[in-house]
Amino acid sequence: MNTTQQLRIFVYGTLKRGYWNHDRFCSQAVSIDPATTWGRLYHLPAGFPALVIPTENILATGTADPLTDTQIQNNIELPVNAMQRPDGDWDLIHGELMTFNEPGINLPPIDRLEGFNPHGRSMYDRVLSVVKSKSSLHTCWIYLGSDILLGHAEMRIYNGYWDCSVIENG
Repeated sequence: MNTTQQLRIFVYGTLKRGYWNHDRFCSQAVSIDPATTWGRLYHLPAGFPALVIPTENILATGTADPLTDTQIQNNIELPVNAMQRPDGDWDLIHGELMTFNEPGINLPPIDRLEGFNPHGRSMYDRVLSVVKSKSSLHTCWIYLGSDILLGHAEMRIYNGYWDCSVIENG
């Protein structure tokens, strides 16, 4: 497979391996690697997380066209300061970098799950940013909590790891 056609997304909640949405939406991933990015992670009363990242770390916003978004992801140059600790109160967020070979098939169901609507109000906004996996930097798509969700944020998770069992048990 031509890697310039591969779609990458960073997941930090229910799409991670071992969680309830992984098998249904991410079983077609050709690779899954631990990864990190800078942000603020919140637990929502509904039982799932929402992420915010520094505005300056957003390289592009998602569209309704998975193939265009894959091209944007694979053609954008990384900023010189990609993955430097941003100014302000940001945490290192831990998740998984997933790579898919069929963006036109794999991305639309995840967009629907995340309530992403590029033409109107969304539950989660899909943005292009940078993550670090092992010793490499990657541009990838990340679903950020929209203002709709963040208005209901229950608690911030300062250690950067969302785990529903830890949250539910205290």
